[in-house]
Amino acid sequence: MQNKGLIRLFAVLFGLVCIYQLSFTFITNKVEGDAETFAKQQVSEDVEDYSSKREQVETRYLDSIGKNNIFAGITYETAKDKELNKGLDLKGGINVILQISVKDILVELSDNSTDPAFRKALAQADQAQSDSQDDYLDLFFQEFTELPDAKLASPDIFANKNLSDDINFEMSNQQVQQVLKRKVDESITSAFEVLRKRIDKFGVTQPNIQRLGDSGRILVELPGAKDIERVKDLLQSTAQLEFWHVFKGQEFNSFLAQANAKLKQVLAPEKAEAETEKDTTAALQEEDIDDLLADAEAEEEEVARQPLASIMQGGPRGPVIATFALKDTATVNKYMRMPQVRSLLSADKKYAKFVWGIPSSVEGNELIDLYALKANKQNEPDLSGSVITDATQTYDQLGRIAVSMEMNGKGAKKWEEMTGTAYKQGSQIAIVLDDIVYSAPGVTTGPISGGRSEISGDFTVTEGQDLANVLRAGKLPASADIVQSEVVGPSLGQEAIDSGVMSFLIALAFVLVWMVFYYGKAGAFADVALAVNILFIFGVLAGLGAVLTLPGIAGIVLTIGMSVDANVLIFERIREELAKGKSQAESIKDGFSNALSSILDANITTGLTGIILLVFGTGPIKGFATTLLIGICTSLFTAIFVTRLFIDGYGKNGKSLAFSTGATKNLFQNMSIKFIAKRKAGYVISSILIIASLASLAISGLNQGVDFVGGRTYTVRFDQDVNATEIEKDLVATFGSAEAKTFGADNQLKITTKYKVEEEGTEVDNEISEMMFTTLQPFLPSGLTYNQFKTVDDDSAAEVGVMSSMKVGPTIADDIKKASIWAVLGSLIVVFLYILFRFRKWQFSLGAVAAVFHDVLIILGIFSIAKSFMPFSMEINQAFIAAILTVVGYSLNDTVVVFDRIREFFKEHSTWAFHKTINSALNSTISRTLNTSLTTLIVLLAIFIFGGESIRGFMFALIIGVLVGTYSSLFIATPIMYDTAKKKSDELLRAKEEEKEEEEPVQA
Repeated sequence: MQNKGLIRLFAVLFGLVCIYQLSFTFITNKVEGDAETFAKQQVSEDVEDYSSKREQVETRYLDSIGKNNIFAGITYETAKDKELNKGLDLKGGINVILQISVKDILVELSDNSTDPAFRKALAQADQAQSDSQDDYLDLFFQEFTELPDAKLASPDIFANKNLSDDINFEMSNQQVQQVLKRKVDESITSAFEVLRKRIDKFGVTQPNIQRLGDSGRILVELPGAKDIERVKDLLQSTAQLEFWHVFKGQEFNSFLAQANAKLKQVLAPEKAEAETEKDTTAALQEEDIDDLLADAEAEEEEVARQPLASIMQGGPRGPVIATFALKDTATVNKYMRMPQVRSLLSADKKYAKFVWGIPSSVEGNELIDLYALKANKQNEPDLSGSVITDATQTYDQLGRIAVSMEMNGKGAKKWEEMTGTAYKQGSQIAIVLDDIVYSAPGVTTGPISGGRSEISGDFTVTEGQDLANVLRAGKLPASADIVQSEVVGPSLGQEAIDSGVMSFLIALAFVLVWMVFYYGKAGAFADVALAVNILFIFGVLAGLGAVLTLPGIAGIVLTIGMSVDANVLIFERIREELAKGKSQAESIKDGFSNALSSILDANITTGLTGIILLVFGTGPIKGFATTLLIGICTSLFTAIFVTRLFIDGYGKNGKSLAFSTGATKNLFQNMSIKFIAKRKAGYVISSILIIASLASLAISGLNQGVDFVGGRTYTVRFDQDVNATEIEKDLVATFGSAEAKTFGADNQLKITTKYKVEEEGTEVDNEISEMMFTTLQPFLPSGLTYNQFKTVDDDSAAEVGVMSSMKVGPTIADDIKKASIWAVLGSLIVVFLYILFRFRKWQFSLGAVAAVFHDVLIILGIFSIAKSFMPFSMEINQAFIAAILTVVGYSLNDTVVVFDRIREFFKEHSTWAFHKTINSALNSTISRTLNTSLTTLIVLLAIFIFGGESIRGFMFALIIGVLVGTYSSLFIATPIMYDTAKKKSDELLRAKEEEKEEEEPVQA
């Protein structure tokens, strides 16, 4: 090996750089550990809200020492920015995909057009999107152009005053489409920037936000975020801030009286019908039931006499029309929308807009005020929040938490005009955020100049900070719905770290011991190279700012098993050269040289599948692909160069290196298995397995996860063992459709439901969470509150409740499934072409791809057959697709090594019969195949047993894949290649023999 000094220098420098990169992680872990210890000393576990108070103390501690020098000019703040990032499954937090509503953007661009063709195209695009992967904008264009004589450049649609600089009446639909595409993209970019600004001010370390193509989807990852509801509200709030003149409450006295009388008339026929039904029912009931209903009937009678007045909890005061109980808001809304009631409004109140204030609790009753805004025909506010230039959380004159705002010049002028009018009329101005009146202050000192205003309300400090943050960042140009979300509690994250470290150490220990056992001192050198490889992997991850996830740890551990393959290939080739009688130095040189081709081919094929995973995968799957690809690169370097440095350095003084031990010296030597003769038995076995797999897939199918079919899934932990079947019955009664399965220990369930999966918004999420809590209460410890149940805290002693949750909308689930299918097909095509390029014969490519199809079908079949009785999740999801692609890479790795040896034997033994050449080549790779498969299998088993419940199904697929992949490379890929190439090979051999016979007389 040339340039040993340069390689040694590079390895040392690169190692030092990796240690430097990882030092930041060690520093932050040390400081945060000190902060946790300090907080535990300061806050007693007996105090109420212990976790929140402890977190506040930790935060203050870290803020106080954040800029202190710790080592060589490194502070905690600088170290935190450069530490190895941990993903949600290791740190807890939230991962969401937001869908920016393109429909809202189009409606805004059309100036809220009511054109029938426009609205019809929007409705049809809504319907088409439910089962299509096309972008909403393309679907809208498609539906609109199919309408007769529909023109986008109509003055009633997009040729309006707002778009006059971009669209005119003469433009064609195609020309307008290009403008709209640009405008929609600008709006989505604006939404991205608004969200980024909000997240930057939220205070989460190492947030990640990125656009996902041109779909209008935005990925947001917030590791370590604990207040999940706050995060969701912050991300989805449109922050539609508006300033309205508001009517005085007394102006609606007569209206309320007239409305009450009108409602009595309107509701009378309904009451009569209800009475008839009640009489019929009463005749069928027992007397005691009538007695129980007496009070309810009296209450109904009062409501019937005074429909509106009977539910009023308070009359007019200031800008408040009336006060109602929070539970009656839906009824009041229904009344106020009735045409018969709206017609009672006087001419000056014709366009009055009724909105609610902030609920308040009075003597245990939840009450809410009703306001009437002075709206116009267009329902536009006097002043919008777009004029806000800055906002901060502050305190009002009464010491209440408030938000102070500053406006631009245009806003300041309009604000001065509005406050001047309110001062003259002695009225109020309502400050409305997302159709909720936060405050309606009066103006007592004349017009307010300078554009300063204030929102006061019943805020907490964090609510005030979030509101100021949202207003400062600006409003979203359209609604943002969470179409996919994953929430992991910090407690589950710590368990994942513990299990991941455990599996890592066990797998590493086995590999290190095995290499020394099998290859002696050479194995010890390989172990040192492996340790260097692990340092490189973690160092590169930290340097690139990559995120370490539980599948990422699995990728690293898998890399440990697979990286041994390169050393095994090298050592086996060296042993072969030594067996030929070559010197040690010559054998080492030829062994490394001869193994290089196989090593490169095997790692390139695995790397290609890793790249496809990186392109098509999301979240943790990208983490797995990242670590796999980094591991492949570092493994190649350490196996080819670092191991060589140690071996050459040891042998340069004439020391002998056997590359084996007494127990393994002649192991697998002179093997003579007739693989080709046994190929028909292999065909029969594989045919039976494939037929059984196809039959099971056709009959019972697969257990598709929520990321393929949509739905919500929760990991719920109980304080004692529970019966999954019993709980599932109760959940089905609540949701109509639900599934509960034991997930890991018997006190933990994975609950899945598709209830209201197509409905978006935090209200629906909260509704389902509350329904589940109510249903599960009989199985939960008494005294557990809903807030404690929603997310288990990392300091919760009981650790009972929702450990993690995930939601996937049906549209994005369809997209994920499509991307996964393309990922598998793409990997097969890429690998087929690569093998064709490397081996120049289509028979090799056919054999390799047939073996991969064989492996994938059998794995699918096993998951279909075993899904009902396996004690762990057998879901088909994105992680499973990652496993399939990894199996594809591993199977091809094995197959390529075998094919590479066959190609080499063709060149060395050109006169041998075709079957003899192949049998000899296969027998010569047995030691390497079994060594690699065994080490990889043991590594996977370690992760499977100790690596955590969430990746158990994923690891099971990999274990099956290694077993089946090893088998298929010997009994499927090679036999198919043999059968398709046999005729041509025999013809070439006969031609060579005839040529030799013709030449022999001449030579004589």
